[in-house]
Amino acid sequence: MIRRVVVVGGGTMGHGIAQVSAMAGCDTTLVDTTPDLVDAALARVRHNLDGGVERGKVEPADREAALARLAGATDVDAAAADADLVVEAVPERFELKAALLARLATAAPERAILASNTSSLSIGELQRATGAAAARVVGLHFFNPVHIMALVEVVRGPETAEATVEAGVAWARALGKEPIVVNDAPGFASSRLGVALGLEAMRMLEQGVASAEDIDRAMELGYRHPMGPLRLTDLVGLDVRLDIARYLCDELDSEVFRPPAILERLVAEGRLGRKAGRGFYEWSEG
Repeated sequence: MIRRVVVVGGGTMGHGIAQVSAMAGCDTTLVDTTPDLVDAALARVRHNLDGGVERGKVEPADREAALARLAGATDVDAAAADADLVVEAVPERFELKAALLARLATAAPERAILASNTSSLSIGELQRATGAAAARVVGLHFFNPVHIMALVEVVRGPETAEATVEAGVAWARALGKEPIVVNDAPGFASSRLGVALGLEAMRMLEQGVASAEDIDRAMELGYRHPMGPLRLTDLVGLDVRLDIARYLCDELDSEVFRPPAILERLVAEGRLGRKAGRGFYEWSEG
């Protein structure tokens, strides 16, 4: 049973994973590289919980209990030493994730599950970096914002033990999420479909087919998507989408995933979406 959880990386996804873990009753440690980054991540969790209380979605007592179960740290080895589950949520770079998982395979106890929040990278390739710990490696792909989105992709690598998959599914359900199990393939299920739709929307914008607002509205009203593909790209981060598109284009050898010029240009200009204040849309702090 998973009781002690470590989340490595306190950014967009990591702080949200730590939040839902603590809310589900797990003793949770959020690890980042500096005290300032840890403090910023914990502040984002408090902000999310305060907003939940204001909207009547979270009871004040539940907020306090979750915060009491949540700690911050900068020493990943010490934090992982007694973990039942370690989730890496560092940036979507294979070398970075592989090196971290290899380190965790040594630092965490032999019982610990090692999970990657990657949205597209091969779990099989990441497993190879962990050697004898490969059977304990699984993909746990959460969606942004983590405390709101229900889906978790549980990704089975070629060497993932069935018990590891089952534990990942059980933990996702304990968080109040809806898990689906997919086999390791570039982009899994969600990113492969979602990125293809998003890139085509960008090409349509580039070609002057319609405005960003109207392209998004077409999918929201015509296909009942809760959010259009361009607004969703702003929320995910244009830089993240660009990295995934390049990876899928190479791995699948498909022009469907070749990044459009508009995406390359906006990322080069620093227009990364909501986190930067500008992407396909203009964003304000409110």
